[in-house]
Amino acid sequence: SSGINAEYGAATRKTNVRLPPEVNRILYVRNLPYKITAEEIYDIFGKYGPIRQVRVGVNPETKGTAFVVYEDIFDAKNACDHLSGFNVCNRYLVVLYYQSTKLYQKVDAEKKQQQLDAAKRKYGVEGVVKA
Repeated sequence: SSGINAEYGAATRKTNVRLPPEVNRILYVRNLPYKITAEEIYDIFGKYGPIRQVRVGVNPETKGTAFVVYEDIFDAKNACDHLSGFNVCNRYLVVLYYQSTKLYQKVDAEKKQQQLDAAKRKYGVEGVVKA
């Protein structure tokens, strides 16, 4: 019966842990070697738990980056804690939690600026505001 109690203890301990709000199942990895494959990323990150998906950046802006999606948030936290600064081919990994809001805020700000610029051109308004 001690096995059941130990298992139950681990399960309740896990649910009672309060994680910081930025922690999530999606990790954003930077400073990867350009030639790294998804399989190699699975090998490195899979040691910390089951992975749902790996997306490796392929275009010039995203090369050297990847998203790693874990099944479990605790595995993602464990991987982030242990693999930040991990050396792969003489490069030190930068592992962050994916922040969708920051990404969208940047895109929204750029889009709003474009709309504003288009409206200024359309109505012949210059960027000078008179008091």
